[in-house]
Amino acid sequence: MVSGTTEGPSAATGQAPAAPQEHRLHETRPQERPPHDSPPFDPPVAATGCEPRPPVPGARAHSPADVRADAFRRAPMALAVLDRAGRVVEANDAFAALLGTGPGAGALSRVAAELLGRPGDETVRAVLEGRRAGLRRTRRVRDAEGRARWLLVAVEPPRSDGPGGALLSVTDISARRELEARVRDLRMHDPVTRLPNRALFFERLASVAGPSGPEGAAEHGEHPEDRWPPEAGQARTGRIGVCYLDLDGFKAVNDTFGHRTGDLLLTAVAERLSRVAVAGARGGRTPLVARLGGDEFALLVPDSSGTEQLTALAAAALVALEEPFDADGERLSVSASVGVVERPASATTATELMQDADTTLYWAKADGGGRWTLFDPERNAHRMTRQVLAAELRPAIGRGEFVLDYQPLVDLADGTTSGVEALVRWRHPQFGTLPPSRFIGQAEEDGSVVQLGRWVLRTACAQARAWQVARPGRRAIFVSVNVAVRQVWDSDLVADVAAALEATGLPPELLQLELTESALMGSAGRPLRVLQALSAMGVRIAIDDFGTGYSNLSYLSRLPVSVLKLDGSFVRSFRDDVPPGAADEVVVEAMVSLAHRLGLTVTAECVETAQQARRLRGIGCDTGQGWLWSRPVGPERIAGLLRQQG
Repeated sequence: MVSGTTEGPSAATGQAPAAPQEHRLHETRPQERPPHDSPPFDPPVAATGCEPRPPVPGARAHSPADVRADAFRRAPMALAVLDRAGRVVEANDAFAALLGTGPGAGALSRVAAELLGRPGDETVRAVLEGRRAGLRRTRRVRDAEGRARWLLVAVEPPRSDGPGGALLSVTDISARRELEARVRDLRMHDPVTRLPNRALFFERLASVAGPSGPEGAAEHGEHPEDRWPPEAGQARTGRIGVCYLDLDGFKAVNDTFGHRTGDLLLTAVAERLSRVAVAGARGGRTPLVARLGGDEFALLVPDSSGTEQLTALAAAALVALEEPFDADGERLSVSASVGVVERPASATTATELMQDADTTLYWAKADGGGRWTLFDPERNAHRMTRQVLAAELRPAIGRGEFVLDYQPLVDLADGTTSGVEALVRWRHPQFGTLPPSRFIGQAEEDGSVVQLGRWVLRTACAQARAWQVARPGRRAIFVSVNVAVRQVWDSDLVADVAAALEATGLPPELLQLELTESALMGSAGRPLRVLQALSAMGVRIAIDDFGTGYSNLSYLSRLPVSVLKLDGSFVRSFRDDVPPGAADEVVVEAMVSLAHRLGLTVTAECVETAQQARRLRGIGCDTGQGWLWSRPVGPERIAGLLRQQG
């Protein structure tokens, strides 16, 4: 009969419990109990605070005890008196009527025991024995017709100044609970689609995620029927999955057709996703479909069977959305991107699960949209590392965590080192030595490449000057430094170069600046003026990775460029198994010839074999760079190489 409990002592404030308040009529003298069998508890009636009126002439006199007993029996609230063992000593008519039981003490005691809770409950015993101020519990029961009813059960301890029992009162609060349920339904559901909203979704998610799982979650509604997910025949797997879905291009629908049409589209999408969830139910458990806000939806799968179930659900959702929608007379087509996460429920929290789902949804959109993407821990670790590096990049410059390695630039005609390229490395205290590919992109995004570029420029110039001073009377080698696009646009590159040369004493002709084709394309205005000023100072300008970008040859005659550096993809085709005269070799030979006719020198990158070096030299390439001669090394290794060279 009884199926749920919520307990709350009346002394919930933590203060010492106050003595139970007695509402009694004023008595002028002690009254003896009536001769018939009367209860040990004097049932209270509402006090008036007035003196008793004189008896009405001709009326039969009633003792105060008779008045209280009559008021107890006729009270509209269900009341019963309990002894110290919890047995019903006396109950009024409302008690029996409310609980649908006969007047017998045995039947009433069984009902009272069910209302009070499990046998031997120490809290109940303390109240019955007067050691606790009182308690309240909410119970859900089934009446004789099988309808669920909510009862508020309160127990007040016996009075401490005399005989008597504890007072049990029961109030039917079904109407109030029904109203609360309706209000909760409105608060927890999206008004447009009538799907569960973000609040209800996260409540359900929190109830199944984490170490405690469903058993440790708060039971909203205080009854097994209100638990989620509902009990079903399928055994629990202890896993959980989420499909996080976002409509592609929904903003354009709102902007073009208005919010009314957009709301109708969202409603139609919700209906299709709900059908997908029903079709994807397993073991009687249907995934929860929720609208999280805007054009975002989610499908929550408790006790999932593995990633295959989640990916199949995501694929079905995408297929369901392929058919055009009819919204307010408009025929609309939308696609969606879905992030899929599935894992053991005990190994995650609701926050972690949704963070990973959001990240995976971003991957799906970044990959082109209209697809589902499964969470990849390795890819996510790389993303998190990138975020850590982004936060630490600027401070790392000040902490001196960056170093320069140098790779020789070799004259193909005689094999001597004519210069070096400076390559920055980040000696990260946690991740070790990182190559430029791990942080330069982020540095360009947040602008810290300007600060880093100044440090690289000055350090490289100082090192080149040191090599020059250490080899008096011999041909000095130049140093080549990479320059990012933002250094050209967001800083005074000319002033930075001039300051570095002046501070280090390096002659301008021993400095070469490398810029990519994308940085030089459309060179007019500021970029062109910067290049012209640098060239006028005597600094050499090289185009890096030539042949991979726009490869617009017309601007070569307009820019103050001294060197073309051919991208390594051309050089890799110079393999032993590729015969001379192949297409790439013909292209390289043509570019070398054109560069020479324009007065430019050509450097080939990524030279790894002697055969490649020999064929490059044969078509007129001037300089080579690659592992054939040396990997990027520290400045002391370059100094040793120069000493061997003489």
